[in-house]
Amino acid sequence: MTHPSRSRVADAVQAVTSTALGPYQTAIVRVGFAATWLLFLLREFPNRRAMYGPDAPWSWEMGRQLISGNDAFTTLMWSDGGLWFESVYAVSVLSSALLMLGWRTRTMSALFMVGVLSLQNRSIFIGDGGDNVIHLVAIYLVFTRCGQVWSLDARRAARLAKEPQDERSADGAGPLLWTVLGVFLLFGTFLNQTGWHVLLFLWAFWAVQGLWWLLGRHAPNGQPRLLLDSIANLFHNAGLLVVMAEVCLIYATAGWYKVQGSRWQDGTALYYPLKLDYFTPWPALSDLLASGGVMVMVLTYGTVIVQVAFPFTLFNRRVKNVLLAVMMLEHAAIAVLLGLPFFSLAMIAADAVFLPTAFLVWLGASVARGRSRIGSRFGNRRPDDSTDPAVDPRGSAVDRQGRQEQRAPLGTQTTPRQPSGHDVTVKASPDPSPQQP
Repeated sequence: MTHPSRSRVADAVQAVTSTALGPYQTAIVRVGFAATWLLFLLREFPNRRAMYGPDAPWSWEMGRQLISGNDAFTTLMWSDGGLWFESVYAVSVLSSALLMLGWRTRTMSALFMVGVLSLQNRSIFIGDGGDNVIHLVAIYLVFTRCGQVWSLDARRAARLAKEPQDERSADGAGPLLWTVLGVFLLFGTFLNQTGWHVLLFLWAFWAVQGLWWLLGRHAPNGQPRLLLDSIANLFHNAGLLVVMAEVCLIYATAGWYKVQGSRWQDGTALYYPLKLDYFTPWPALSDLLASGGVMVMVLTYGTVIVQVAFPFTLFNRRVKNVLLAVMMLEHAAIAVLLGLPFFSLAMIAADAVFLPTAFLVWLGASVARGRSRIGSRFGNRRPDDSTDPAVDPRGSAVDRQGRQEQRAPLGTQTTPRQPSGHDVTVKASPDPSPQQP
């Protein structure tokens, strides 16, 4: 007779290795952070050389001296030429856009991380708290299978699932992309001077991608491929958990540090940034809000209460959802009142990891219907055609019974069994049926 504790452990292991949990949560985090970084790069495009390039006050030589001491990784230290800087900046923009769209998501997540680390570590004195969050989440996204839904990868996997096995065309983009990135990694190995831990990780990532493609092409039913799937699910779930823990840590530390401040204790802390010219893009609106003493006190105390209480509300879904909406509205207000749009977008994208799955499924279906209506006006699609695998859960690479998982080509992510409409924080029951290739 099996001991109950052993059964629970086996169920937990099955849950974290057989399924990549929170596909919609990781997808919204992917889209949110990629869009935030893309918009930031596009807005600062005229100032890029003065911020991170050859014209920066923090010169290339000063940056090299600092990085040699903290062992940070940045490809901008490989050369001080203007052409190299422009190439790195362009790749950062392109990888952000492709990651947001979900094209070769796993590979683009690695390029996205390299772009974020390269630019931010080049000039570490530029940025705010939002940049720190992007810095960390860019690393975590590499470990997640964040292209399961709402991505071009999911659409391609769904299309391949409808084709007979013997009629599927060979994937040429994946091996070509893998080869090109291998050449650049070899080039960077000879030029790199610091941040070897990141470079070694990229080499390991590159090798695993090649192994993944080979096993998927020549032994899709073999045990090694199934083992890789289980390891990928384990890393995905661990990465998702780390993102959730990071958000809780951010709010907990911010709230408890505010409690210790005298201005937060007397309820006047919000008044002072509203009177600073640097944080008042709308002076009239800031003055109107600052003139109300009661409103300032309520918002000041409310900010502290929400931030301190949020980690504890994860045990109650309804309270958590209410506070989550309040915090997102708070960050939207910060974007408008204090002129910090990218900080607010980064925090909203981080908060989205706690959004309920049912809401995200409804959001995806609404976007699909809206896009179908727009397309129907131009005669491109029928008004009732909303089964788009990129936005609609019904069009994923998994059949409706949740028993078949398609093997994705190099640089893509497969779509696992879709979860129920519960929150990601609820433990998922293990899938009793074995995964099929």
